[in-house]
Amino acid sequence: MTEPAIHPTRNTRVGRHPERASYDRSVIHAILDEGLVAHVGFVVHGRPVVLPMGYGRLGDRLILHGSAVSRMLRTLTDGVEACVTVTLLDGLVLARSTFHHSMNYRSVALFGRARVVEGDMARREALDALVEHLVPGRTRDARPPSPAEMEATEVLELPIDEASAKIRTGPPVDASGDLGLDVWAGVVPLRQVAGPPEPAPDADAPVPDYVTGYSRG
Repeated sequence: MTEPAIHPTRNTRVGRHPERASYDRSVIHAILDEGLVAHVGFVVHGRPVVLPMGYGRLGDRLILHGSAVSRMLRTLTDGVEACVTVTLLDGLVLARSTFHHSMNYRSVALFGRARVVEGDMARREALDALVEHLVPGRTRDARPPSPAEMEATEVLELPIDEASAKIRTGPPVDASGDLGLDVWAGVVPLRQVAGPPEPAPDADAPVPDYVTGYSRG
């Protein structure tokens, strides 16, 4: 069953290059599922703050977490408006002129107010979703949080209701007058690749398959 598109708002409607916009939930979810770091922006005491965070997705909710005494988490739980962005960089686009250089990317901008996740089961499900987002399979064998650790952790959810994606693909778009220049033009593809596992000095357990075979996308 096809999920309904997200209706664009004043915040999420893409004005520049609207042909690159997508309001399709499946596209937005796919970008969020591949990303690892979200930049969370909000205003505290009249000053803008943008902080990088790990995150997870549980259905139509973005999961954030941190210390229960964190200034950021305390501010977000007060119901301030937040803007969350996730960007995947797919390539450097080199045109014949520096003016027309660009990047190939997939990005999501999400707006809303965070809510506290209530209840032990719901909190644990949200934290498991966050861990599984970062390292699928990890919750199979890693020790879950203790009651004291759960008590020290704040878990928030941000509804994925006001969001849009913006995507650029393809080669450079040169000015017609530059096409005859003897300058290389094209794309330098980029991707995130996991290196060989580096065990902790005191780790004796075998390396799990979700580590040796780790990949994104």
